Amino acid sequence: MISNQLPLTTFYQGWDVYQRRLVTAITPLSAEQLALRTAPHMWSAGMLGTHIVATRVGWFHEWLGEGSDELAPLARWDEDGQPARSVAELVSGLESTWQMIEAALLHWTPADLSETFQSPYPPEEPGKAVHTHSRQWIIWHLLEHDLHHGGELSLILGMHGLTGLDL
Repeated sequence: MISNQLPLTTFYQGWDVYQRRLVTAITPLSAEQLALRTAPHMWSAGMLGTHIVATRVGWFHEWLGEGSDELAPLARWDEDGQPARSVAELVSGLESTWQMIEAALLHWTPADLSETFQSPYPPEEPGKAVHTHSRQWIIWHLLEHDLHHGGELSLILGMHGLTGLDL
C-alpha cells in the first residue's frame, strides 16, 4: 500500500532530469538561434521556451496558488506583444518555475491529488461554466505540456544542426 504521506516527488522523478535537459539545450543558444523555427508560421525556439515558462506559472501559481507573487508576470511572457526573451531570461524563468514546481511536489502528498480547483480566468463565453480540474489532472497536464513543447524545441534545434535535448 502506498503511503498518503509520501511527497509527490516520489512519483514524478525524472521531471527534474527533463528540466535540466531543457536548460542545457537552451543555455548555449544565441539570439539568432532562439529565433529559429521549423517553418515560418510556427513558433520559434525562444517562443517555445517562453511558453513553457508562462504555462508553468499559469497552472502552478495562478490555478494552484504555488510560488511567490514575483512569478506572476512570467505568466504573460507568451502573450502577443511581449518582447523576445534572452537566453538568460529563459534560463532564469525555467529555473524559477522549476523551483516552484519542485517545492510543491515536495509538500504535496497522494492524498492531495484529488483536490479540485476552479479556473482563475473568466469563461471564454458568457454563461459557460468555469473550468474545474483536480490537482492530479493539472500536474499531468503540465508534465505532458513540458514534454510536448520540449520535443518541439529539440526538433527545431536538431533540424538546424544544433544539439537538442539529450534524451
